Amino acid sequence: MNAAAPFAAPPGRTLIAGVGNIFLGDDGFGVEAVRRLGEHPLPEGVEVVDAGVRGIHLAYQMLDGYHTVLLVDATARGSEPGTLHLLDATDPAATRPRDTALDGHHMTPDAVLALLDTLSAGTGGRRPRRVMVLGCEPADLAEGIGLSRPVDAAVDEAVRMIRQLVGADPDVPAVAADTGPAAAEEPAEDPAAEAADEPAPAVAGSHPTERNTTPC
Repeated sequence: MNAAAPFAAPPGRTLIAGVGNIFLGDDGFGVEAVRRLGEHPLPEGVEVVDAGVRGIHLAYQMLDGYHTVLLVDATARGSEPGTLHLLDATDPAATRPRDTALDGHHMTPDAVLALLDTLSAGTGGRRPRRVMVLGCEPADLAEGIGLSRPVDAAVDEAVRMIRQLVGADPDVPAVAADTGPAAAEEPAEDPAAEAADEPAPAVAGSHPTERNTTPC
């Protein structure tokens, strides 16, 4: 998956899907992020779903005529826990696995994306024109319910970024990730975070050959 380029609010239907297993600590990041996102108003045409561990179901839903799909997930990439990664997963590149195991409870987002062409050929569905992944570096993926402190702190920043991406905060510039390998981006100033004397989570770019390997 490549580092994401900046883009304006999507012109068509948008699906925002939180993926992950809430019983594996920080793997529940995506589920918690979309839960908090649901507390905010969003533009017409933006749908938010808790996909959890239902990978095959999510793959089918992504073929339902969406222009843009944003997957929100815990993403281990070697950065500091709580670091946010914005990735472009639109291109079905050769780095994706050719043989996808149809196990809906143990599929990475890469595996879900690899299914799209196969499913679209069988159903006549249309894959999204753009697929993004907003990932958070986990601190603890051991069995247990609840996010670690740095990942929990990153959830509100992730919600802010998502609202920015879909045009819910039109006065804020579009989000972009650095294109250099593992380059950190200075986060936008957040008055609430400053008031709490706690820095906002970093946003990191990615190397084109890296992939998200956290099961959803």
